[in-house]
Amino acid sequence: QVQLVESGGGLVQAGDSLRLSCAASGRSFSIYAMGWFRQAPGKEREFVAAITWSVGITSYADSMKGRFTISRDKAKNTMYLHMNSLKPEDTARYYCALQSSFRARQTNAGDYNYWGQGTQVTVSS
Repeated sequence: QVQLVESGGGLVQAGDSLRLSCAASGRSFSIYAMGWFRQAPGKEREFVAAITWSVGITSYADSMKGRFTISRDKAKNTMYLHMNSLKPEDTARYYCALQSSFRARQTNAGDYNYWGQGTQVTVSS
């Protein structure tokens, strides 16, 4: 079993920055890729960004490109999401997810094996 714990969320003003973290732990697990998704009230969960673990190939939702940066620390089994120029529409609960084996895509929530509980990001105008 794998545990994912997100941290770093909070209440910020428009234009501010935040860094989210997601730490993975458990017994004898492997990581093919990890990703960030978000869900705002009344909306479906949407893809934010993802990174393959070994090579570090990244992918982003179009609306996040240029503002968000995903990274990982392989030694710590931790993934990060650096969010700049935050907007009120970025307000959501942010979830990290893990793929434990090869998947052809990282943008679909259904292709992830494990999920964290999420961390709330609220951006005021």
